Amino acid sequence: MPGRPQSPVRAMLTAVEAVLILLVGLTVATGLGPAGWLAGLAFAVLGWAALTDGLRRFEARSFTPAGRLTLGRAVLVGGVAALVVETTDPRPDPVMAIVVLSVAVLALTALGGSVAPPTEAFDTRFAMEVGAVFVLVLSAFASTFVGVWVMAIGLLRYVFAGVGRVLPWLRAPLPPSRVRSVVGTAQGVVLTAVATGVLPTSVAVVLAGLALLALIGSFAQDVRWLAQNRTAEPAAEKAGELNRRRVAGWVFTGLAGLLVLVALVGPNQLGQLSLWAFTRIPVEGLMGAALVLVLPVRARRVAIVLIGTGLGLLTIVKFLDMGFYEVFDRPFHPVFDWPFLVPAVDFVETSYGHVGAVLAVVGVALLVLALLVGMTLAVRRLTRVAVGHRTAATRILATLGVLWLVCALAGVRFAPEQPVAARSAADHVYDDVRQVRQGLVDDETFSAEVAKDDYRYTPGKDLLTALRGKDVMFVFVESYGRVAIERSEGAAQIDKILDDGTERLRAAGFDSRSAFLTSPTFGGGSWLAHATFQTGLWVDNQQRRDSLNRRDRTTLSIAFNRAGWRTVGVVPANTEDWPDGNMYHFDKVYDSRNVGYRGPRFSYATVPDQYTLEQFERTERAPNPEPIMAQINLISSHTPFTPIPEIVGWDEVGDGSIYDPMAAAGTQPGDVWPDPTKVRGVYTDSIAYSLKSLLSYVETYGDDDLVLVFLGDHQPAPIVASQEGSRDVPISIVTRDQAVMNRIDGWGWQNGINPAPDAPEWKMDTFRDRFLDAYGPKSDTDKSAAPHR
Repeated sequence: MPGRPQSPVRAMLTAVEAVLILLVGLTVATGLGPAGWLAGLAFAVLGWAALTDGLRRFEARSFTPAGRLTLGRAVLVGGVAALVVETTDPRPDPVMAIVVLSVAVLALTALGGSVAPPTEAFDTRFAMEVGAVFVLVLSAFASTFVGVWVMAIGLLRYVFAGVGRVLPWLRAPLPPSRVRSVVGTAQGVVLTAVATGVLPTSVAVVLAGLALLALIGSFAQDVRWLAQNRTAEPAAEKAGELNRRRVAGWVFTGLAGLLVLVALVGPNQLGQLSLWAFTRIPVEGLMGAALVLVLPVRARRVAIVLIGTGLGLLTIVKFLDMGFYEVFDRPFHPVFDWPFLVPAVDFVETSYGHVGAVLAVVGVALLVLALLVGMTLAVRRLTRVAVGHRTAATRILATLGVLWLVCALAGVRFAPEQPVAARSAADHVYDDVRQVRQGLVDDETFSAEVAKDDYRYTPGKDLLTALRGKDVMFVFVESYGRVAIERSEGAAQIDKILDDGTERLRAAGFDSRSAFLTSPTFGGGSWLAHATFQTGLWVDNQQRRDSLNRRDRTTLSIAFNRAGWRTVGVVPANTEDWPDGNMYHFDKVYDSRNVGYRGPRFSYATVPDQYTLEQFERTERAPNPEPIMAQINLISSHTPFTPIPEIVGWDEVGDGSIYDPMAAAGTQPGDVWPDPTKVRGVYTDSIAYSLKSLLSYVETYGDDDLVLVFLGDHQPAPIVASQEGSRDVPISIVTRDQAVMNRIDGWGWQNGINPAPDAPEWKMDTFRDRFLDAYGPKSDTDKSAAPHR
């Protein structure tokens, strides 16, 4: 019949057919797999249902030109969704397809505003929903580039809609807004630009952050307008509003209870997180609830603040514990470990840029504030509910108290080390208080240890007499732990390098001995290991390390200096003055600012190890006739272990410009972290590079006057190290002079530079005294080495 509106079903069927054709095309062009097809089909089915419902509610009998154009956009969005779901590991073709389809969606959006503007309410709502899905899908993809926080751009629209289900006045129609339109379009443009992957990370983060701020501002403006233009609701709607508020109250109470439960029974290690951990009864919660029930009003208010703040601080410490267990295999120490936060920020900055570091700091600060305020508000809400239902709350507390006592006596537990009758919060607080107490008295204990120095007054003529004329190099290989050569996927590769190196060194006339030292630190804090090795003191926290700069202690470098050696410190990771200068008293210190390096950074590593060794040989060892003692820190194997330089000819090292293409072409940290398998792979490769550089140095520049001691500073982080509880690092001595090697026959160290599992294990703080004793005067005739070249 003429004039009769055409059914929208045919248009919807055409759109579904278009989705299927698009999926086939994407399969041919990009290799779209089952996950992408499933996402595309799900999008079509759910879109059909949503369109049918929308047409019915808006009483729309057909699609206007604007609606048909939006339907075309929806088809393209379905293709983008399929690609995003499929593209978990971005490849060039899918990324390009996502960008092309996204640009097409944006073009149709712009075209719709001029060629086919909305003529009905359904057109506007349909376009808005398609745009919201498009932004959500793109934000999910962009989160793989700049972080999961970008998902907030796509989720904000749905959060607003969800709150509107509880607060009906938020569902009222909004007047047209040019600002809203521009901001909405900007989200798609920015996310498409980020999705290309061509923007520098810092630029992508800034653009996405600005887009999110603009979107929040737009929503805030809309909420303000809706609040100012609220209309009186009829009685039925008021009743519904009351019911919704009651339901919302239950939800908020439940969330408050969950938050408090997490604070009370949540573990402080990621590996202990499980559902069973939160099925326990915290005795501290029962005691706190009983307390607020019996306190008068004013005292109750004070108790709420104290309990809420205390639970917030407890949760923050648990989060810190999780981080320290993941990096250092130990909990956070509330006295000693605050200085680690500065290196943590430096690490984030070197890995993700200045903007990433700033965002990380801001994010952590907001999280801390949210936990303190949120926990206090949660305790306040639970208290109000309990006081408002005092009789029921008392009965529940009594029942739970009896149940806790029965479970405690019977030892009931759903999982190992997680009894139902929990007191973990009290245990955590007790441990933290005990650590604080120990930390406060540790300085006095350490002072007594520093005072016991057998070499403080030893004359220089009586020190290191068996090494006179030798160049002695103490080389630390970053993160070179026992896991590198034992019980790990990469151990076979490193063992082969060390075994082959032993044979090559032997062929060049070098002898070698190896063992293990137990480091005072794990996963990081290299400077603690350096101080322990040099001073013969157990320096396992920052307070001890800092105090050494104020004390009189004979370090290895001071002993060599006193005995007539020129002493040199090479710390290429340093970008500012070394705080340990007062401790070691080196004659010369080299850092990243004065080694003449003109090449690129390799993530954390400011200078490649081979360049560090070549620079030391060129500027110190080769031109100086007097013997040299040096501590050299090799840092190419520092977390995040990648990108890794290539070994080049020693005559090609130059000023480091040869490394220019290597840093950008190598595997980047974001390509491997936090996948444990990939991280262990690049860890092995980085250790291999450092060891090959060092062995090549000995083969190239080693002579009869060289005595090399090389060792690790600590085990790598737990994501690599599988040996729980082990803090051992390999140590080796290499020299051609048999008289030098004979001095340590009594140590029982094994031949070669690859210590076997049964090799001797010493604490690292014992090395100084044993070394100075071995190479000092003996009761018999001293067998001094030959004069220096």
